[in-house]
Formats: sequence, structure tokens, C-alpha cells
Amino acid sequence: MTDRVYPAAKPNPPPPAVVNGGGPAKANQLYNPNRPRPVYRPQQNRRSRSCSCRKCCCLGFLYTLITLLVLILLAAIAACIFYVLYHPKHPNFSVSSVRIYRFNLTQPDQTGFAHLNSRVDLTLTAKNPNNKKINFIYDRMALALGSAGVNSGNASLPGFAHVAGNTTILRATVASDVTRELDSDSVKQLRSDLKKKGGFPVTLVLNTMVEVQMGKIKTKKVGVRVTCDGIKAFQPKNATSKVATLGTTSSAKCKVDLRIKIWKFTF
Repeated sequence: MTDRVYPAAKPNPPPPAVVNGGGPAKANQLYNPNRPRPVYRPQQNRRSRSCSCRKCCCLGFLYTLITLLVLILLAAIAACIFYVLYHPKHPNFSVSSVRIYRFNLTQPDQTGFAHLNSRVDLTLTAKNPNNKKINFIYDRMALALGSAGVNSGNASLPGFAHVAGNTTILRATVASDVTRELDSDSVKQLRSDLKKKGGFPVTLVLNTMVEVQMGKIKTKKVGVRVTCDGIKAFQPKNATSKVATLGTTSSAKCKVDLRIKIWKFTF
């Protein structure tokens, strides 16, 4: 009887490797020594970043404030030194004489409007009280005469250089625009003032631009407004007379104001 020889059973193969996707992994994916390792990046603290930004903003604001205060202090020191050395004074204006040739108010028409026909000669005195080398350079001057809130005439004077310690006489003829109509309320108030025995009040307003010159130093032009009150005028008795009626200027006072303009605002 012949014995049969059976072949030995083959051992079971190892199971394939499983990757994240669930499929079998290739042989070279089991282990790769050249494969880059993931870099660990620590999470930044947002709170520390916000705190540092706040500190930078606070320091910037503090440095800006200190710089501004230093500049203001230096400007104040410079102004004090300039005042001690030069002792500057603003110009003085006064009304020397007023001569009224015409100041006639027509009768109101059917609509209540009237016209004013006036001619007034004014003499102004401008003084530069500074003893140092502080000169004023004036632009063209615009004059406006008013009475009872009504514009009674306009005039203009040429500009001039006003040296230190000098006195300048200015003469102007103020005349009204006869084509301008006055409403009934203005006519009523003006007619009432013209009947006053002590004279009717007149106000003079002068507007100009001035530049201050100190040796070789020149400042920017600044607006100047001169307002003169306390002037008393008298209406001539004869409207066609060529002889002027004198007004009273003993109580007249002029006030000088600087008209500083910043952007669209005038102070």
C-alpha cells in the first residue's frame, strides 16, 4: 500500500495596513524616514496683543501731548520776551471833524419806500503809539456811515504805511446811494432822529487789513475793524446850501478790534 504525501499548507499572509481613508496602504507609506514632521505652532495670546496695542496708543498720545505743551510753553516764552523788548501797542483812531453838506430824506412813495441823499465829509486821525520800530502797513480802507440802523453812506481810502510814533490825517467824503430804497420802518426811525435838537447820532465803521513790520520781520495780514460812536450830526437847514453844518465829535470814541479769521469763522 502506497503512502500519499500531502504538501504543507501555506501560512496565512499578514493583513494589509489600513490608512485614514480605510483603504490598504502602500508599502512605502508604512514608514518613510524622509517624511517632514508637523511643526508645532503655539497659539498666540490675543489678550497680550491687545494690551500691547493699548500701551502703544497711550504712549503715543502722551508723547503728542507733551510735545504740544512744550510748543505752547516756548510760544508763551517768546511772546513774553517780545512784549518786554518792544512793548507793542495797537493803533489809535479818532474822529477830528464832521461836516454835513446833505442829509435829505425824501417823502415816502405809495409803497412806503423813500430815498436818502447824503454827503458827509469826515476827518480821521490815526496814531501809531509805538516808540520802537513797529510799523503798520494798511491795505485799502472801507468806510461806512450809519444812523438809526440805516446805512447813510460809503467811502474808501487808499492804504498807507504808518511808521512808529507817527500821526496821519485821513480825509474822506461819505455819500449815500440815492438809488437804494429805505423801508417804512427805517424811514420812520431816521426821520424821528433828524428832528432831535441835540443832533442825531452817527456811527462810523472802518474795515481794513493791516500788516505789522518789525525791522525785517513781517507778520501776516490781520483784519482790523474800527468802530466810532458818540458822533452827533445836524441836518443842514438849506438843502441847496454849499456851506457845511458842523457836527459834534467831543464825545466820539473809537474802538479797534482785530478780525482774526480761522477757516470760515471770523473772531
